[in-house]
Amino acid sequence: METMAQLGVGIGWRPEIADAVERLPGLDWVEVVAENICPGHLPEPLQRLLDRGVRVVPHGVSLGLGGAERPDAGRLAALAERAVALGAPLVTEHIAFVRTASPALEAGHLLPVQRTRDALDVLCENVRIAQEALPVPLALENIAALVRWPGEELTEAQFLAELVERTGVRLLVDVANLHTNRINRGEDPAAVLAAIPPEALAYVHVAGGVERDGVWHDTHAHPVPPAVLDILADLAGRMRPAGVLLERDDAFPPEEELAAELAAVRSTLEAASAPVRGAAAAPAVAVAGVGAAAVPAAGGVPAPAGAVPDGARGVPAASGAAAARGSAGRPGPAAPGAASGAAAAGATAARTRVGLEQAALLSALVAGTPVPEGFDRQRVRVQARALAAKRADIVAKVAPELPELLGGRKAFREAFLGYARHRPMSGGYRRDALDFAEHLLVRDLPADPAARRRLTVWWRDRAGPKPPGRIVRWARALTGRAA
Repeated sequence: METMAQLGVGIGWRPEIADAVERLPGLDWVEVVAENICPGHLPEPLQRLLDRGVRVVPHGVSLGLGGAERPDAGRLAALAERAVALGAPLVTEHIAFVRTASPALEAGHLLPVQRTRDALDVLCENVRIAQEALPVPLALENIAALVRWPGEELTEAQFLAELVERTGVRLLVDVANLHTNRINRGEDPAAVLAAIPPEALAYVHVAGGVERDGVWHDTHAHPVPPAVLDILADLAGRMRPAGVLLERDDAFPPEEELAAELAAVRSTLEAASAPVRGAAAAPAVAVAGVGAAAVPAAGGVPAPAGAVPDGARGVPAASGAAAARGSAGRPGPAAPGAASGAAAAGATAARTRVGLEQAALLSALVAGTPVPEGFDRQRVRVQARALAAKRADIVAKVAPELPELLGGRKAFREAFLGYARHRPMSGGYRRDALDFAEHLLVRDLPADPAARRRLTVWWRDRAGPKPPGRIVRWARALTGRAA
């Protein structure tokens, strides 16, 4: 089986710390947000890293493979293009949904998928579609979550183990997210680690966060806490990761603090070094298949044979009988034509159910609609505020003139959060900035005439000759687009 070289210890590349990253001692590799780079026009510091032989792995955030819709072909093609341009050994994404189609809503954030058979069926099909479209292996990251779906049928450990068994996909294990979910949802990181086949592990993320009022916020803007390094040590004692990566997305510390955090990661790995469970060593990320005995799965995607032995990890493995009756537990098989037709109908029905449930939650989070039955309403409100705050922060970055025009960051944030409460994002953050400015201007805001004139000039330069008049606003209201 062909394998790739070990990645080592790396850091998430961000423009704000590009110079520091170049100088970090012993840096083995970096990871870039795939959507933030353009093949053929790479930032010079990133190109210099490539030129000196530093591996670069693209990390996608917008596919939404856990969503009810099939993966967008354009987004898949863009991710594939970046993998080729960077010479990457693999690409990574998340086990999450980020949007819904009906209604058309964008979260601007990674949201947890239901741990149900329907959601797992949808995710597995989406993963196979992505695997066929990508020129390199795909690995998926477990995410952090504030809310728990009602009516869960699988634990996180069971969900991940069956996903790997059915698709052969690799896992990017974020130990900071395991810590987050332990505090927020009472989940045991050790149980998740015990369920992961060592050969399926691609690499590992570590990151920092902060606890407020009993809720852990995975900020990527704080130092890595000892509790996260403890989970990394547990993982390294069970299996040898091909790579470990430090994520830092905001409140960037001095260069020496980043170097110290990387040193702490290396020390943790060295101290926890142990024989891999059941083998001398786990293979590095495979180019074809996640295990030496990989066999073809649906769509030509290799899947490991016996990746989750019965009883070995406390997680039921899908047997041939289970595969025959389908993950929803329906009996089968029937005649080939009838079976394929029933399977297609069942898959469509599962997507519909998953889509309706995700739309209800996302609408409550970003459009102010009632919280769906069964959810912890307080946690949903906390998540909604966090999404709005993240949205405000990103809009302030993509349109830094807005806080200045509105009298400072505090005034901008207050006005934006009021706007965002019932105005979902419709077309990305730059469009969101323009919609926010329009929202203010049609209400004759800011109150100061001089500030309003400056905002009008700013808006006109980017969006059109003038804000819409009252007739246009009334028409929007009648079509559900009230300004």
